[in-house]
Amino acid sequence: MVKQLIRHGNSAAVILDKPILELLNVKMETPLEITTDGKSIIISPMVEENAENDLLKSLKKVNKKHSKTLRKLGM
Repeated sequence: MVKQLIRHGNSAAVILDKPILELLNVKMETPLEITTDGKSIIISPMVEENAENDLLKSLKKVNKKHSKTLRKLGM
C-alpha cells in the first residue's frame, strides 16, 4: 500500500484505512507509539503495561475459585 502525506495545519498527516485499523484493533482513542529505526517510521498501538498483570491476577482468581472443576476438566 502506498500513501502520501497530506497537509494538516503546519504538520503532515497519513490517513490509515479502516481495514488496517481493524486488523490492529486500533480505535480513535487508542494511543499510538511512533518510533523509527532511522530508515522507517513504525506506528504501533500502545500496549498497557498493566494488562498482563491484570490478566495474571484474573487467572489466579479463577484458578483459586474453580481449581477442582478445572482439574476434572483436564482429566
